[in-house]
Amino acid sequence: MREPLEQRFEELEEKMKSTTPEDKARVRAAYEYARDHHEGQLRKDGSPYITHPLEVAHLVAELGLDADSIMAALLHDTIEDTDATHEDVAHLFSPTVADLVEGVTKLTRVKYTSTEEKQMENLRKMLMAMAKDVRVVLIKICDRVHNTRTLEFQSERKQREKSLETLEIYAPIAHRLGMQRMKWEMEDLSLKYLDPIAYQDIDQELQSQAATNAAFMERIQAAIQERLAKEGIHCTVYGRVKHVYSIYRKTYAQNKKLSEIFDLYAFRVIVDDIASCYSVLGCIHDMYKVVPGRFKDYIGTPKPNGYQSLHTTVIGSEGIPFEVQIRTWEMHHMAEYGVAAHWKYKQGLKGKELGTEETFAWIRRLIETQQDTGAEEYIRNLKVDLFADEVFVFTPNADVINLPAGATPIDFAYAIHSAVGNSMTGAKVNGRIVGFDYQLKSGEIVEVITSKNAKGPSRDWMNLAKSTQARSKIRQWFKREKREENVAAGRSMFENELKHLGFSIAAITSDHMLPHILEKVRFNSLEEMYAAIGYGGASAQKCANRTREELVHQDRQQAERLAAERAAQQEEQQKKFAELAVRDAAGVAKSGGGHKHAVSGVVVSDMTECVVKFAKCCTPVPGDDIVGFITRGYGVSVHRRDCPNAQMGMNRAAEKERWVSVGWDAESQNTYKTAVELIAKDRSGLVMDAAAVLAAGKINALNFSAAALPDGYAKIRVVVEVRTQSEITTIMNKLNQISGVYQVGRVRG
Repeated sequence: MREPLEQRFEELEEKMKSTTPEDKARVRAAYEYARDHHEGQLRKDGSPYITHPLEVAHLVAELGLDADSIMAALLHDTIEDTDATHEDVAHLFSPTVADLVEGVTKLTRVKYTSTEEKQMENLRKMLMAMAKDVRVVLIKICDRVHNTRTLEFQSERKQREKSLETLEIYAPIAHRLGMQRMKWEMEDLSLKYLDPIAYQDIDQELQSQAATNAAFMERIQAAIQERLAKEGIHCTVYGRVKHVYSIYRKTYAQNKKLSEIFDLYAFRVIVDDIASCYSVLGCIHDMYKVVPGRFKDYIGTPKPNGYQSLHTTVIGSEGIPFEVQIRTWEMHHMAEYGVAAHWKYKQGLKGKELGTEETFAWIRRLIETQQDTGAEEYIRNLKVDLFADEVFVFTPNADVINLPAGATPIDFAYAIHSAVGNSMTGAKVNGRIVGFDYQLKSGEIVEVITSKNAKGPSRDWMNLAKSTQARSKIRQWFKREKREENVAAGRSMFENELKHLGFSIAAITSDHMLPHILEKVRFNSLEEMYAAIGYGGASAQKCANRTREELVHQDRQQAERLAAERAAQQEEQQKKFAELAVRDAAGVAKSGGGHKHAVSGVVVSDMTECVVKFAKCCTPVPGDDIVGFITRGYGVSVHRRDCPNAQMGMNRAAEKERWVSVGWDAESQNTYKTAVELIAKDRSGLVMDAAAVLAAGKINALNFSAAALPDGYAKIRVVVEVRTQSEITTIMNKLNQISGVYQVGRVRG
């Protein structure tokens, strides 16, 4: 395969006509390095792996990017998929090339708890690299375009997975960068796998009308060229039919027929200067009937991605509507290649300088908003920020502010500055006072009313704000200013969600369980989690769901461990019990001939007539998982299996043989003493409330004590008499419903 590959590389060199011989030699070296390191690796279609980076390099070269970018495209998979390292690439080529390659490389060696988290981290890494050098994302988009072109060789699941990610993340990023050509290709190819029937229907309809469409466009194009030639305007005119995905969005999402789409046909008129753009607009409006409300001046008010053109929709003599886009050649290159056009018109700028321009301020905002949000919310917000329609409004000083569609005065205020948003008390639109929930429209003049005595944003603003930027700044204010309030609100929200799932806070606060829970929810402490929930940085429902998952997981693991330990103990007991009974329990236990007998409601394996006592350190009751310990001269002591004393004892080599299997007698009517402890916010009437709960449940309380704790909390300990574990669970659930209770639990040693 070397000959076709070499031929393809020579075609790449042809695309680098303006590149110096020295840079061409560096690109050749990068190609040979990548080819050798990918030797033996194959693509899904069976071709040598090097074909992929080579095709990506072709796309990068077509964008007009520099030699470093082309080299990075050739090398972009070496660090991820071969034994090459960042240091190797930096040493052999340059630190800049190595950084570009590193920026494009996915985070494949890190373990994540969810798909969203993995996606967020990969995007965050790419966006951070992109903020330093925008060429990173240009290469990444070229990489995604080629991977999308070759999806036919992937599994159906992979096709849908990659297509959805392309449609929701990479096509919108290309749109924000103004790279319309690649955006359209990614959208069409993704739709082909996500909704193949719809794609085929639209494609077939376009093909069936191809001849009619071509004839119509030739007539309109000739008429426009003839008129502009008479006016002495030098121009290039060409027509196109709307691409498949764009038609899909309007026909399926808006339930329209093909004939109802006003801009199914579009004509581009490219001229030499801005003055000619407006002259052409006058001619078009003179030639055809204008469709009201369909004119947009993106030259006077460019889109945030730098796109500039005049758009107007008109109707010809045949009664068919069509769109005309009028732009200069520089605007045209910007529309086709987006930010990559910088290399055509700003050859003197370095990548790092391009990355710091205001054009890319949205990248830095996306990175900032990630700091205080979870993975799922970040991915959701990212999709909104990248793909949302926009409105353009004005400040009283006539500065243009672009916001997502549906934005409110809250979004406008925070787009000006955090301090403006935090001190806002009202807003005016076109001189008229409006509510905080008013949805702004393009062209409106917005004025924010502020006050030095403003108390800051309301929590309701989080629901009214449409932009991630505004919500992030509101969240940061609450995080900074309302720590105690956040903790209290977050605790209440989390506990409510947990109770809804059937668990109490006591289930997670034990010493052995809490570290697992905190690791699962990815916080260092419960207070930190409560604070994050309180200011909106984490979801109470999500944290509660993850807590439930971990509780179930730990319970399952413990059950498996206990079952294995019990089986091993029973086997060992059968061999050695007779010896132990004679040696260490003489006079206390007699051999029972292999049958079992209940004593004090407990059945001791292979023993009868033995003395049974219940350990005071854990006070087991029927329903608890229990284990017995043969004491010296005092019979069998029964512990809960999760009792710290029992766990330490079973781990001591010298005592392992003394632990025996015990169980509860299902027919026993005995009562048992056990202790319950609750911790609550100290307040008047707390003890009375606890006593009332016990009395209402007809619980026999043998001992009741209360004590104040130094941090404003109180501790109540009660010893109760019950028959089963379900009774103690009922008691704990009722105590947990008392106002201000933080946790309820069985007392352990």
